[in-house]
Amino acid sequence: MEKENVYYATGKRKSAIARTWLKPGNGEIIVNSRPVDDYFKIESVKAILLQPLVLTNTLGSFDIKTRVAGGGFSGQAGAIRHGITRALISANPDLRPILKKAGFVRRDSRVKERKKYGQKGARARFQFSKR
Repeated sequence: MEKENVYYATGKRKSAIARTWLKPGNGEIIVNSRPVDDYFKIESVKAILLQPLVLTNTLGSFDIKTRVAGGGFSGQAGAIRHGITRALISANPDLRPILKKAGFVRRDSRVKERKKYGQKGARARFQFSKR
């Protein structure tokens, strides 16, 4: 593996962290040593991680290898999307304005709010009874 043509980036979303490697190739995507179609069964989730490639017209020009841990399918797909975006920017800085306008450059910082003590959930309360 040639070091000068491999671009690495880390993507995060919710509690998922994706380590992503991009190298020029024919568009093969590997997630946790499995093809993307085997790893993500839901089409909408696959579409999320392909968004930066579709937007920049680089869908068939890079081979992508990803190691992702934590979270569920949606969070993992978002983390991979973030990692692909950052790696694309390191490969070609001219793509940054396009990806920034689409909102893929900034990490989506929304995470689950913690449950508070004496309550049913983060915001939900136990029903109040006056009598």
